[in-house]
Amino acid sequence: MLTQITNYAIDAANDQLHKRERTVPIANTITAVAGYPNKLVVFKIAASKFWQVRCWVDGRFHRRSAKTTSFKLAERFARWFYESLLAKRHISQLEPSAAIATKTSRKTNEPQELTFGAIAAQVYANEHARMERGEFGAGSLRMFRNRLDAYVLPHFGAMLPSAITYQMLQEFAQTLSIKHTTTTVSNYLIIVRKVLVHAVRIGAIEQAPDIPKIKVKSASRGAFTPTEYWQLLRAARALRGVQHPASKKEMRKRIKQAYNDHRMPPEMAWSISLMVNCFLRPGDLTKLKHRHVEVIRGKNTYLRLTLPETKLHSAPIVTLRPAVRIYEQICKHRPDAKPNDYLLLPDLKNRTHALAVLSTMFNWVLEHTGLKLNPHGHPRSLYSLRHSAITFRLLYGQGIDLITLARNARTSVEVINNHYASTVTGEQNIAMLQSRRTNT
Repeated sequence: MLTQITNYAIDAANDQLHKRERTVPIANTITAVAGYPNKLVVFKIAASKFWQVRCWVDGRFHRRSAKTTSFKLAERFARWFYESLLAKRHISQLEPSAAIATKTSRKTNEPQELTFGAIAAQVYANEHARMERGEFGAGSLRMFRNRLDAYVLPHFGAMLPSAITYQMLQEFAQTLSIKHTTTTVSNYLIIVRKVLVHAVRIGAIEQAPDIPKIKVKSASRGAFTPTEYWQLLRAARALRGVQHPASKKEMRKRIKQAYNDHRMPPEMAWSISLMVNCFLRPGDLTKLKHRHVEVIRGKNTYLRLTLPETKLHSAPIVTLRPAVRIYEQICKHRPDAKPNDYLLLPDLKNRTHALAVLSTMFNWVLEHTGLKLNPHGHPRSLYSLRHSAITFRLLYGQGIDLITLARNARTSVEVINNHYASTVTGEQNIAMLQSRRTNT
C-alpha cells in the first residue's frame, strides 16, 4: 500500500556540510508534520541526500527514508507512512491468533481507536482496488490522493472520527471557500464523507455527522470563437522559435523541471489544431503515439485514434478531416519517427513534464493575443480547446446527435448538456429554430 515517492533531482549528500554522526538527525531539519502527533517528523541525516521519516507507534519508533529531496513530498510520504502503520495495527488486532491477542493485551486493555487518517488509508486502499478492477479511473484516484494530502489529512488526519462535528465540517468548508470554487469545496467534502461513511461501516463510529450542503455553481471553461481560434493558430506559428520572455528561473518555476529550450516549439500550433479537430483532452494529447493513429481514406477521410482508456472510456476516436493534414505535417517534420514515439515533444520522456511545457507555451500564446480571459472574465487554458471542439460541432455540425458526439469525445451526454452546451444560445442556431419541414 505504501508507494515510494521518487524525486529525480540530483543533489550531493550532506556529508561535507554536517560533520557529525552519519545517521543522527540534523537538528535544524527536524520538522513535525502539521495536523499529526508531534512524534511524526521529517528530518535529514548526514548519510543521505533524502528526507527521513520517524514516528512513534505501538511503543516504539518507526523510521523510513522518504526517497525524495522534496520537503513537500516527504511530508506527504510521512502522512501515508503513519496512516499505514495504524491500518496495519488495526488489522493485527482483528487477527484471531491467541498470541497476538495476548501481546496486545499487555499494552492496553482495549484496542485503540482508529484516527481519521488511518481510516482514510483503508478507503484509499479500497479505491485503489477499484481502479485495478476497472471501476475507478487512474486519474480520479490521483485526484483523490492529492485532495487527501492537500487539505483533508492535514486538517482531520490526527482526529478521531467520533470527535468530528458538523460545526467542524462547516468551518472546514468556509476555509476552503476563501480560495476555491464551490465545485472544489464540494469535492473535498465528498472525500470527507466517504471516509466517515467507511468509519460507520467498520464500526469505528455509530453515525456520521451531517455534511454541509454546498450549492455548486457550474463554471464552464470558456470556449473560443472561430475567429479567436484562427488568432491563436496564427500567433503560435508567428512565435515559433522565439525565446519565451520570462527568465530561466521563472520558467523553471512554471514548468517544475529543467527544460533548456524555452523557445516556442512547432508542436504548439499542431497541438491547437489537433485538440480542436480531434476532441482530445490535454492529457490524452501528450500520450498520443504514432501507433495510436490510423489514417482512413475513403468516402470520408479522417484519423482513427485508438488511445489507452481514459475516464473509463476506451472506444476509438474519429477526427475531423483537417486532422489528417496536421498529422501529415508532423510526420514530415519527423520522418524517422517510430510507432512507439510520441507525436508531440517526443524528446521529453516525462509526459507530465511535456504537458507542463505545452500548457506554459499556450498561456504565452493567450497572453500574446489578449485572449487569456473570456468575455465574462473567466481564465482560459489548454482545456478550453476541447471545449471549443465540442461547441463547434454543436453549432456547425449538420444534424449531429449528442449521443454520437459524447461517445466520440469520450464523455457523457449529461456533461455536454451541463458544461459544453451551456454556452450555445438559440440565436447561434437561429436558422435551425426557424426552419420548417417541407411537405413530401
